[in-house]
Amino acid sequence: MKPTTSTSKDARNFPFADYEYQTSSLDDLTSRCTKLSNSFRDISRDYFESEANKDFLSNAAIFVALITSALIPIAASASAMIQLVRTLPLF
Repeated sequence: MKPTTSTSKDARNFPFADYEYQTSSLDDLTSRCTKLSNSFRDISRDYFESEANKDFLSNAAIFVALITSALIPIAASASAMIQLVRTLPLF
């Protein structure tokens, strides 16, 4: 149960807080740990067997979109450089 506050009509007084409530008991809790994987290899194997396959296609599509959006300005600048070199007079 949370503490309850009651305010009075007088704004200069602080609200009264009732701190006589019962806290929860920790008697039912155990301190046993669950069995963890022994190595990093086991953890990574579990991840790649179950979770990595679900997101591969969406991640691959996003990667292709990012690479494409990066290559377009690079190709445009390369084309502009070639055009600039062609317009310069040769000595």
